[in-house]
Amino acid sequence: MRRVSRGATALLLAAGMTGAGATAAQAVTTQAGTLPAGTTRTGTVQTGDILERLKAIPGMEVTEKTSTLPGHRWFWLEYRQPVDHRDPQGPWFEQRIMLQHKSTDRPMVLYTSGYHTPEVMFTSEPTALVDGNQISVEYRYFSPSRPEPTDWRKDTIWQAATDEHRIIRALKRIYNGKWISTGASKGGMTAVYHKRFYPRDVDGSVVYVAPNDYRNNDDRAYDRFFQTVGTDPECRSHLQALAREFLKRRPEMLKRFTDAAGKNGWTFDILRTPDRAFENSVMDYEWAFWQYSLQSDCADLPPVDASDDEIYDTLDSISGLSFYTDQGLTPYVPYYYQAGTELGWPSPKFKHMRHLLRYEDSYHPRTYVPRDIPMRFDRGRAMRDIDRWVRGNANHMLFLYGSNDPWGAEPFRLGRGSRDSAVYVAEGANHSGRLIDKLPADQRAKSIADIKRWAGVDAGLQTLKSGPRADDPLQLQRPPL
Repeated sequence: MRRVSRGATALLLAAGMTGAGATAAQAVTTQAGTLPAGTTRTGTVQTGDILERLKAIPGMEVTEKTSTLPGHRWFWLEYRQPVDHRDPQGPWFEQRIMLQHKSTDRPMVLYTSGYHTPEVMFTSEPTALVDGNQISVEYRYFSPSRPEPTDWRKDTIWQAATDEHRIIRALKRIYNGKWISTGASKGGMTAVYHKRFYPRDVDGSVVYVAPNDYRNNDDRAYDRFFQTVGTDPECRSHLQALAREFLKRRPEMLKRFTDAAGKNGWTFDILRTPDRAFENSVMDYEWAFWQYSLQSDCADLPPVDASDDEIYDTLDSISGLSFYTDQGLTPYVPYYYQAGTELGWPSPKFKHMRHLLRYEDSYHPRTYVPRDIPMRFDRGRAMRDIDRWVRGNANHMLFLYGSNDPWGAEPFRLGRGSRDSAVYVAEGANHSGRLIDKLPADQRAKSIADIKRWAGVDAGLQTLKSGPRADDPLQLQRPPL
């Protein structure tokens, strides 16, 4: 599936780009400074201090870092987890959690990217609304939260949901008020899967831009999306024309790509050749544009008769060519493994450029996982179970989508058994983790009221915040160009 960045494969969901985004995160940490484990600022530690209470949790390692968010303390946690929750006495690994502590009498928001956890402090929409604490949980098998040696068979949605179940159980010793789970893209999917297996762990779930690929062999919805997205047919036609132009200028594009690879030390063991990597980036171009650009950005795209450099630059800026190298793909192998074994993946048709493609059959998760890692798709069994559960049992769940986001082409839908839940679509919006503020006034008011009610906070207090500490998590995690 699709990665985040200004591109990547439509086989990688955008969400946890802290691998690529670590530079910015490290810069924040370096500037802010780090407190050694077990130490705090003068005058902040007393008997019963939150640091001591966290350290008292069995299996929890705690490091306090200097907060960049006023009114909060910041802790980096490592929690000991079984590799296989069905064998709790077997091998284990340490899972990374970032805690933004406000007060133990405030609600807790569990945010998951579904990938690496962001190494910066940020405020998700639900956290802002409930004026709460926030933990950001790194998904299992994303470094450094990866067991060694790695048994890939344990990279499953149930194992990950049980990771979160144990974390919640451990932290509820301290934060025993209301809990809200949230996440965007693959993080939104993760929130749904956790709710399915452990529905009583949290009091509500706010799910952003999460696809629901429960019929993996039927991806006509994606083709319909690209035929109808937006309100400007000329924009859609121009994007398709540019995609064809990349392929027509293959030799010129490959020369620039291989030159960049040589300068940066990029290699192609996973995708085998620069040509295959280049073509996968082209198949992603339209998807990547709609995922993170607005229709108005079409005006900034070059004409099809632009110079080779301009044509190459738009492919690189939208799709992100470096992602299709070993260095770009390797951090996301845990995701591709899950997409190819349980989650499913989109398979849009490329009719407008099929005659120019050489490797169309490479557009699936198996291509992005090293060949020495065995994979077998479960034929959609896991996702059909999730879909049935949501339709028949969703309770206190809010699903949010952007109308111009390709990942919303196959959304979650509610059924007769769902209760106190809703699905809303923000018109003209893309792949974002901040959509409540983009909804029509009545839906925005209803969403805010529901979340506050689930969290048990005063409906008249705390509104959505704006500013650098309330940025869209998906944008925060995008790698710099």
